[in-house]
Amino acid sequence: MSELIAESAVVGDALIKPAFTTLDGLTIRYATSPKAGAETVVLLSPWPESIYAFLPTWPRLAEQLSLVAIDLPGFGQSQGRPDLMSTRAMGEFVVRLLSSLHIESPHVVGPDVGTGALLWAAATHPDAFRSIVVGAGGAIFPLQSDGLLKTFIDAGSIEPFKQLDPADVISQSVGSIKSYDVPSIVRDDYMQSYAGDRFAQSVAYVQSYPSDLEALAAELPSLQIPVQILVGGDDPYGLVADAELLDQKLPHSRLQIFPTGHNAWEEDPAGYADAIIEWVNGAYRAA
Repeated sequence: MSELIAESAVVGDALIKPAFTTLDGLTIRYATSPKAGAETVVLLSPWPESIYAFLPTWPRLAEQLSLVAIDLPGFGQSQGRPDLMSTRAMGEFVVRLLSSLHIESPHVVGPDVGTGALLWAAATHPDAFRSIVVGAGGAIFPLQSDGLLKTFIDAGSIEPFKQLDPADVISQSVGSIKSYDVPSIVRDDYMQSYAGDRFAQSVAYVQSYPSDLEALAAELPSLQIPVQILVGGDDPYGLVADAELLDQKLPHSRLQIFPTGHNAWEEDPAGYADAIIEWVNGAYRAA
């Protein structure tokens, strides 16, 4: 991880200042913006991005909330391990990681790949979070997916993706983000995060969706934690249908659909941040 630590020094003057911690032998990257007396909100990085996905929302969120952003194992620039590349295992890791960071009862935001992990964590550790914010990630079985996400899942193996150039994948991904001129510091971080075989290895996570989400389905109707679901109305991966069905199955949820594509957190950062702020400041109690 020495190259990652060196890279963190390069971006140290940015709004998001990375740091590293270790859990279960893995080096995990995170960043904080403490605010005394404010509610703590944990942000889990989406795929194939990193904690820098929250750069557009960071100033607005940091005005009112105490922030902790985390690259999940195998995503961003956190070390991964094959046994963690499933929503169920990742949910368990998140709970342990927050405990190791001495973060108690936070609100946790997990767009994209964080969605299934947080739902599993909430089901198995009902007192771990005050609320969760999910969306733009698989949550429902039978699967509601389309486009490249469906291609990744249906492949059933990461082998076909080992031949891909990760730089091409990231270029395509950031190029599809509407109304956002991705800063070079962010683009470079995404590129470095999935260089070599890291992108192919990360595909294994979404390939856990069929089995993990089928098992999760039985837990959703009894989930007591408040859940906010945020999704872009033009998400090309078929995840609006997923979000709507998830809202129907959960007893305490609120659905908000943004006029964006998949990356609502980057395409409408003000709206996305405001939705989180309103939720954390009390709306979650009414869900």
